[in-house]
Amino acid sequence: MNILTFDIEEWFHLLDNESTENENQWVTYEVRIHVNMDRIFNFLIENNLKATFFIVGWIASRYPEIVKKIDDLGFEIGSHTHMHQLMYKQSKNEVFEDLKKSIKTLEDLTGKKVTSFRAPGFSITEKNKWVFETLYENGITKDSSVFPAGRAHGGFPTYKKSLPSILKYNGIEIKEFPINTASLLSKKIIFSGGGYFRITPYSLIKFWTKNSDYVMTYFHPRDFDPNQPIIKSLSLTRKIKSYVGLNNCLPKLDRWVNDFKFVDLQSADKTINWSNAPIVNI
Repeated sequence: MNILTFDIEEWFHLLDNESTENENQWVTYEVRIHVNMDRIFNFLIENNLKATFFIVGWIASRYPEIVKKIDDLGFEIGSHTHMHQLMYKQSKNEVFEDLKKSIKTLEDLTGKKVTSFRAPGFSITEKNKWVFETLYENGITKDSSVFPAGRAHGGFPTYKKSLPSILKYNGIEIKEFPINTASLLSKKIIFSGGGYFRITPYSLIKFWTKNSDYVMTYFHPRDFDPNQPIIKSLSLTRKIKSYVGLNNCLPKLDRWVNDFKFVDLQSADKTINWSNAPIVNI
């Protein structure tokens, strides 16, 4: 099972960086979301694909036409929070209010219930597991925030299953669709989204996909935009992760979706026998 998803945010929504951390800075940057979304729409239509879109509420409120087009094309819409902040840096009340605002913004635009979620930067960790309670309280039934490996921000390396599973925490249950991993020299390797996908040679991506029962993708509009400005304040490592492989990302993705079958999150949810799914207590 291979699942295609996009995190809808602007090219400057980079986490852990002082010059891109809040709305006062965002409004000073060039708007590129429309040209990048058109690129994604055309790609999906040409390949007759369905995908799930996790949308930042700030984007939805500024550019409602984007959300309406996603909905008109029949794609599933989920929340990616409202203000795209690292969740482990927020209080419970901040997380609750931000999520509530995000969901209301999306639901008001589409008239449809939002039941899917992904945290910015996969920032639900062992230290803020209480976020799952907040998701549950806001009607989220499907989550894709668990990154079962270490990373610069976020990461949940002790999560036991890189497969669709029933996540249990403090009396609540959520269907979890974690990011998948591959094994290389006894290390967990991520290859199915963002900079990891752009940097990894396609031969490895194809090999790992062929040998995986489950792949969860995560792409951003900026992943396909080689003309985006460079944020000068980023470290060299962050620049490599953020800008290498932009030219070839869409052709690589096109090759991938033609070599393997991909579905959206809601279709995957319907095909899984959840009574036999792994249970992970966190």
